[in-house]
Amino acid sequence: MLLYHGSNVAVKVPKIIESNRALDFGCGFYLTSDFEQAAKWAKLMVLRRGEGTPTVTVFYFDEEVALLKTLKFCAPDADWLKFVASHRTNTNDVNDYDVIAGPVANDNTMPVINMYIAGDYNEEEAIRRLLIQKLKDQYVMKTERAVAALKLKEVITL
Repeated sequence: MLLYHGSNVAVKVPKIIESNRALDFGCGFYLTSDFEQAAKWAKLMVLRRGEGTPTVTVFYFDEEVALLKTLKFCAPDADWLKFVASHRTNTNDVNDYDVIAGPVANDNTMPVINMYIAGDYNEEEAIRRLLIQKLKDQYVMKTERAVAALKLKEVITL
């Protein structure tokens, strides 16, 4: 499968980055299977960092051959909601996966997740509000084994 990484620079050698931001699935190297989502992330990185050029790096990833321990969320369900909320509040202690994949929280979903974390929405209400969203996916490579399974295909400057 093809996976895309959006940034303000070409990322020919992916690395696991420790972030000071609370991300959906914790620290790692993030990608998506949706080119348009990666392009959006690339433009956002240029704005955030104030430098560079929106760039999408394309990788080939064969998850069957890689034999990596993977956690995959197919929908923004209760398990996904709890997992994302635990990373957003720095209370997650799950660290034994090579790859984590699932829906990406976006500008429309973050208020719902924040209200769930604050206790304003119960799990059922938060999920009801999340399921109507058209969410893109994200893959995070959590280990060096996972990063090594990515093969550079091309770099696209936007």
